[in-house]
Amino acid sequence: MGKGNRDDMLSNLPDDILVNILDRLDVTYAVRTSILSRRWSRLSTKLSRLTISILDFLPRNGPIFEIDEVVRSNAAVVEATTSILAHRDSTRKTIHLLSMTFFLKDSDHISIGHAVAKTMATRKVEMAEFNIMTERDATQCDDDNLASYGKKFILFFDAFPDAFGGLTRLHLENLRFGESDITNVLIVCKRLKDLRLMNCDSGETTTLQVDHSQLSDLAIGDCLFAELLLNSVPKLTRLAFEGWISFHYPLSVGDAPLLEAVKLNNVALSWHKMVELSKFLCGTSVRDLKLGFKCEKIWVQPECLTKSLASVFRQLRFVNLDEIPEGYDLTWTLFILKAAPLLKELYITVWDHLCKMVTDEEKRKERLFSEEKGVEWESSASDFHHENLVTLVIFGFQSEEYMVSYIRRVMEAATNLEEVFLYHRLACRKCLDNSRKQPFKFPWTKRQRLSVKKRITDGIDSFAIIHFPTTAGLRSDHVAKKNYP
Repeated sequence: MGKGNRDDMLSNLPDDILVNILDRLDVTYAVRTSILSRRWSRLSTKLSRLTISILDFLPRNGPIFEIDEVVRSNAAVVEATTSILAHRDSTRKTIHLLSMTFFLKDSDHISIGHAVAKTMATRKVEMAEFNIMTERDATQCDDDNLASYGKKFILFFDAFPDAFGGLTRLHLENLRFGESDITNVLIVCKRLKDLRLMNCDSGETTTLQVDHSQLSDLAIGDCLFAELLLNSVPKLTRLAFEGWISFHYPLSVGDAPLLEAVKLNNVALSWHKMVELSKFLCGTSVRDLKLGFKCEKIWVQPECLTKSLASVFRQLRFVNLDEIPEGYDLTWTLFILKAAPLLKELYITVWDHLCKMVTDEEKRKERLFSEEKGVEWESSASDFHHENLVTLVIFGFQSEEYMVSYIRRVMEAATNLEEVFLYHRLACRKCLDNSRKQPFKFPWTKRQRLSVKKRITDGIDSFAIIHFPTTAGLRSDHVAKKNYP
């Protein structure tokens, strides 16, 4: 088909279909089509999904950028925002999505605030998002940086209550708030459905209380709050709570009847007390649970089956245990299986992620890391049966006795287990060289796999199929679930 015919076919499409196509492109590419013709110029003013991100203007060699790159790219975001919103087609009253990602720098955010507030005053914006970044990342921020960024944000927030009042999603990082600042944000942002706070605090170990009628997704990461109180969040469905500083049950859940997916991730030091999930998650009844240990000490205390534990786990369908340190007995995880009769999938990642760990012996002693990372549980798998578990996935399988015996115990208990997937150790590019120095026993050959299967299944009456996929052959659904929730 000739070029002219292709052009005719495209130009013959109605405006609504072309706008739908443009809405699926990055806004920077969609706007560039305006130079093609007068018609395309008009179409770019009708876009209903506007995602303007500084990440599209920065060079691709991040994540650390030069100051002049940040200045230039942030200015480009301001120019794109003001131009696109100012030239909107006046007949298009509804914007389905307005998403802004920008640095909190100079007066750029003020210009963005003006443009967004004016748009919200004249048009219906169904979903509005602010992803506000800081020039320094969390590893570079000291107390002065946090205080400076926090003050700048509050000035921005106070100047544009209408813009913030229309937000449905707000992601913030590296801010030091005043005592009542977060409460004020929650009051003003009445439409907010998604809130994410990373490396934020109030200058001291304070309690963060959350009351919001619309919030459905909450993520709190590496924030210096002594306690997170979810007083009244009737629409909350997902919670991610990572890097808490207190191990004296820092989470308290009040009215959260729809909460179904919880992610808890932390580094436990030698002096930290173990956490009982029946108390930590008291008041919840989650379906999907992810527990992360960051390759350090297991911070979960195995529990005997009680009414409180049964209440917390009674609806559990999916469990993901992430970055369990290598070389330690996994039997303790069976207490979850025993307390969750409806559990269908169990994912376990065993990994010493060296590039993210503190490996220097002196630094580990200085920071009070625990050298004994494991935990014991004496209950045997033979004293209970589980009828609903169908899938067991282990990343970082080794043909060591502690792993082989663990899989045997799961297969003995899970009478309807269908498939077991045993993956090789995960490795990222940064720690690939170090991982090669670690001995790792994975059954690569057919003979080795037959031997491991025999060790696992000998004397067990199970129809479960055991797979040995390599990390190069990762199933997409396994990757997605490993990273969920």
